[in-house]
Amino acid sequence: MSASPLERSWRSSRPVQLAATLGVFRRGPGDPTYRSDPDGSVIRCVLTPDGAATVRLHARPKDADVTVQAWGAGATWALDHAPEWVGESDDCDGFVVHHPQVAQALRRFPGWRVPRSGLVLDAFVPAVIEQKVTGQEAFRGYCSLVRRYGDPAPGPAGDAGMRVPPSADGWRRIPSWGYLTASVDAARSDTIQRVCRVADTLARVTSLPGDAARARLQTVPGVGRWTAAEVAHRALGDPDAVSFGDYHVAKNIGWALTGSEIDDDALAELLEPYAGHRYRVQRLLELAGHHRPRRGARMAPRTHLPRRGG
Repeated sequence: MSASPLERSWRSSRPVQLAATLGVFRRGPGDPTYRSDPDGSVIRCVLTPDGAATVRLHARPKDADVTVQAWGAGATWALDHAPEWVGESDDCDGFVVHHPQVAQALRRFPGWRVPRSGLVLDAFVPAVIEQKVTGQEAFRGYCSLVRRYGDPAPGPAGDAGMRVPPSADGWRRIPSWGYLTASVDAARSDTIQRVCRVADTLARVTSLPGDAARARLQTVPGVGRWTAAEVAHRALGDPDAVSFGDYHVAKNIGWALTGSEIDDDALAELLEPYAGHRYRVQRLLELAGHHRPRRGARMAPRTHLPRRGG
């Protein structure tokens, strides 16, 4: 493969804040598929329908100019979809701000948009790994699995140690002990296996409207509304896919908007005026750093390795 990348550029009609928009794809500080460089560019290593790709995106926020370079067999696919990655297809029509905290976050992040990667499996596997565990544990497990079972990224990123996640068949070939050594228990690894068996079918949800797509994702045993939402707002650019069922989201949004922690039922009522854009509110508040005070000791990471003699 030639080391020369394919490239495209365009001028957006709106400001572009790459780090804020693409940061949702980063799975922890050690993610070997994602890198932010000092010049503000972002590199993502992905498996597209046409093959592996390394994608480097750079934007000049003041001019709204975006430049994308891509290496690998999936380079053309990545360039074709790059505008959606930075939220060019995100439609803010109908979004009316009802809280000063949301208005302030929107002023701070005028160039943030809901991205749409178009890559369902890329969003699905890490979301399953993140089910019902701490972020630290999930990030460590996902990154460990990608480093061990993924492939070197195309282009210069591969020389720097970046990796492309496994394919559906690659995730399925990981032995049970491989998941256990990455602290991914059998319940989650079994769900990954089920997801990967129907990966081609799930990839077609990109053509469905938001509610129908999330319902289709939940037909896989072990996938509930939280996991479906995590996939939908990353892969499908769904601005309404709020993360109900998350340990922190309802409490943090409640604290930000009302000064009190709330549960999912109260969150649904609180966000009803934002119907169609509820995830937009969630992410804007996250970006602005709105979260309730944390008290007490952090949960210690767990291990799923079998005990000796057990």
